[in-house]
Amino acid sequence: MSFVIAAPDLVAMATEDLAGIGASLTAANAAAAVPTSGLLAAAGDEVSAAIAALFSSHGQQYQAMSAQAAAFHARFVQALAGAMGAYAAAEAANASPLQTLEQGLLGAINAPAAALSGRPFIGNGTNGAPGTGEAGGPGGWLLGNGGNGGSGAPGQTGGAGGAAGLLGHGGTGGAGGTGASGGKGGTGGWLWGSGGAGGAGGSGGGSGGAGGNALMFGIGGNGGAGGAASGVGNGGVGGAGGAGGALVAIGGAGGAGGAATTGTGGAGGAGSNALGLFLGLGGSGGQGGDSAMGSGGAGGAGGSGGAASPFGIDIGIGGAGGHGGAGTNGGAGGAGGAGGSSGTVFALDLSWGGAGGNGGAATTGTGGAGGTGGFAVAPDFIGFGAAYGGAGGLGGAATGAGGTGGTGGVGAGLSLIHIS
Repeated sequence: MSFVIAAPDLVAMATEDLAGIGASLTAANAAAAVPTSGLLAAAGDEVSAAIAALFSSHGQQYQAMSAQAAAFHARFVQALAGAMGAYAAAEAANASPLQTLEQGLLGAINAPAAALSGRPFIGNGTNGAPGTGEAGGPGGWLLGNGGNGGSGAPGQTGGAGGAAGLLGHGGTGGAGGTGASGGKGGTGGWLWGSGGAGGAGGSGGGSGGAGGNALMFGIGGNGGAGGAASGVGNGGVGGAGGAGGALVAIGGAGGAGGAATTGTGGAGGAGSNALGLFLGLGGSGGQGGDSAMGSGGAGGAGGSGGAASPFGIDIGIGGAGGHGGAGTNGGAGGAGGAGGSSGTVFALDLSWGGAGGNGGAATTGTGGAGGTGGFAVAPDFIGFGAAYGGAGGLGGAATGAGGTGGTGGVGAGLSLIHIS
């Protein structure tokens, strides 16, 4: 079986190019016709007349051949254009019944579900209108992403993202209006799907919205960034990350803190804890906001990572702490998240604590202190446990006193019956 793949748009472009080439050749041949096919003899003798007649004959033969080539070129362009039109018409004729059938089937499935619950069976949720703070609509019961929340009016919180159904991602939270918080991200699908990201905080120091949670398999949504403050106010706090799924958990990262001009930069949002059955990866803390003439914001703490299945391999990794923001005094780095894994019967338990965030740099004062590394523990009944504490964060650089470095985390792997 042979397959033909055609792109009508590209064929149409090629047809136009070929038509332009043909027009250029026709114009060039016409310009050369008189000088080459009607040569005058250089003198009145028979030799000059014979030479002129010979070259004129060659020119006339070239013009005759050019006319045949132009006719062939025109027929080829016409055939190509006709084939393109026929293919496009056939494609449209075939697509229309399929689209009608698809729309009819979806309508028959979605209409009863929407009438009973106000929610389709298959399809994405509606987006909230901008400037209203309206929440996004929920996705279809079986398949569909949640709608995005609408942005808020001045002083109004952004709309929350819509929740997904069985399969799908949560909607993104809407941005907050001036001075207001961003909306929370929507929840991911019951079986599979990630949480939606939180909305950004409004200008003037609005807080970022929290990320949406994942339920079974999925990643928690990232927190929204805090809003910047251009006057005397402080930058907005970053939103917290959303929780990961119950089986395989990857927590969402915290949002970055908002920048400030004369006030303090906003603190970074905390990374989400991730406690999964087989894998837990805590979310990273958000970075603290910078400040031009004030202190930098503190970095957000990393989320804890943990896993506790009775058999198999358990992996728990704490999230890294966020870095402190730069300012006249640097912001402190966030603490790394704890790592933990525990197998109740037989397991290979691996655990890493998250690294502490670096302290923020200082322009005139003291650099920010580095964050403490996360501790790690891996206890099990029978098996092997290995745990590694997280590294402490670096102290912030400064023209004056530099920041203090963070303390490294402690790791402990324990087993009642150890297998090496």
